[in-house]
Amino acid sequence: MGEDKPKFGGFIQEIMDQDKATGKYGGRVHTRFPPEPNGYLHIGHAKAICIDFGLAEANGGLCNLRFDDTNPSKEEVEYVESIKEDIRWLGFDWGDRLFFASDYFDRLYEYAVELIKRGKAYVCDLTADEIREYRGTLTEPGRNSPYRDRSVEENLDLFRRMKEGEFADGARVLRAKIDMASPNIVMRDPVLYRILRVPHHRTGDTWCIYPTYDYAHPLSDAIEGITHSLCTLEFEEHRPFYDWLLDTLEIPEPPQQIEFARLNLTYTLTSKRKLRKLVDEGYVRGWDDPRMPTLSGLRRRGYTPESIRELCARIGVAKANSVVDLGLLEHCLREDLNKRALRYMAVLRPLKVVIANYPEGQVEEFETENNPEDPSAGTRTVHFSRVIYIERDDFMEDPPKKFFRLAPGREVRLKSAYYITCQDVVKDPATGEIVELHCTYDPLSRGGATPDGRRVKGTIHFVSASHAVRAEVRLYDNLFLTEDPNEGDDFLKNLNPNSLEVLTDCLVEPALSTAKVGDRFQFLRHGYFCADPDSTPGRPVFNRIVSLRDTWQKLMDKD
Repeated sequence: MGEDKPKFGGFIQEIMDQDKATGKYGGRVHTRFPPEPNGYLHIGHAKAICIDFGLAEANGGLCNLRFDDTNPSKEEVEYVESIKEDIRWLGFDWGDRLFFASDYFDRLYEYAVELIKRGKAYVCDLTADEIREYRGTLTEPGRNSPYRDRSVEENLDLFRRMKEGEFADGARVLRAKIDMASPNIVMRDPVLYRILRVPHHRTGDTWCIYPTYDYAHPLSDAIEGITHSLCTLEFEEHRPFYDWLLDTLEIPEPPQQIEFARLNLTYTLTSKRKLRKLVDEGYVRGWDDPRMPTLSGLRRRGYTPESIRELCARIGVAKANSVVDLGLLEHCLREDLNKRALRYMAVLRPLKVVIANYPEGQVEEFETENNPEDPSAGTRTVHFSRVIYIERDDFMEDPPKKFFRLAPGREVRLKSAYYITCQDVVKDPATGEIVELHCTYDPLSRGGATPDGRRVKGTIHFVSASHAVRAEVRLYDNLFLTEDPNEGDDFLKNLNPNSLEVLTDCLVEPALSTAKVGDRFQFLRHGYFCADPDSTPGRPVFNRIVSLRDTWQKLMDKD
């Protein structure tokens, strides 16, 4: 805190600078972002997108978007389109460089044949469970498959027959022949191809064998001329195979894999498998539920792409995993929205107020600023009439000390309007609930100024009853109760049962009735809100993006 922002590229930029200085790759920088189309992107992917696309741009290079579509059993066109939308939303573009691993299925097959011919791959008949058993452990070496020494001719024949669909799913696999005693388990003859009769979203039923990610990824990089293959740290132990494969096939100017720490946030889950479980089992309303850490969920909630990019820039590129406080992301968001969001008054839990000495039928208009942080945003008109609504929490019948809002006999200022004083409280005779306040106003306090110069400590917001528009407001909290959602034996036990509160009888300024989906506002004293796609004409729906409280800013100010 108080320090300069870290250089965005960090150690990766240093590697790129060194490569340029030595003329490696002819001074080129060419990266790629390689998502699997088996779910929606989440906040963790945002960092990878910013690094892949951002570093390419910063170094005058190119970045491809390549879908790793090698597992058709979990892939859908829906995911492809959502990923493209998310990347564009973050502010990046791949130009004409949209690729799929499936574009290279023929070439990947040919490379596999070449490995067999070089004696570096073989067809194995062990089952998946047997392969795991033969692989050994971290402390014990693996054992050679009984099929490891098949001849090149037999392997070529069996692999061709695998491709032609002669064998059942799972009956055989193609494995690399490396070292079953390697201390790195990844190098113990990893699987390169498996038999899987599932229609592919792009190639249909053309193929019944599919390459594994570890096999397709480095070769796809090489085919595309990638120079720096940037991955998160969990792929570090896979790098020896990445290099082995390219070296064995004698790929000229092979790309280099570089690993960096992924983005982990407190109170946030970034396991795609677990996020899918939340969606499939109805714990959330979909991949774009505003409580989800998916980019589509954050977008629907109202997060700005600028705030997410700023977070990624602030945390920088590191070699060691760490967990970032969710409050830092919220701080970046507040900083951004504070500059741009127009202010409006919204009463979320209305309490009726009758101004007894105000003329019936009279309506006044007041000018108030749209954004005190941006004078160019101009002003808007606020209506005032005899009946208004205030927040229920802005009145207490028996207030404690330091409660500076409305109470019996107490005077407060209505934002941009008049001073009012509470004279009487009306209650429901059956329940005792306060249903209405009777107040008086000081006609000489228009705009908040009085001839006698008196001032009040409390200023509250309001809406005019005859002008207000009814709205639904959704108040979101963290989806999980614990900083580490994976804590314990079942992450579902950490779900926050109060992560969503829906208020259906809110009242807002009339201008908000025409809010467009995605428009963001600050509701005075409540926080920042965004118009949701569930809005209908005359009945807007707003999501709370984030509250006004910013503990991260307080810490920064303290430093």
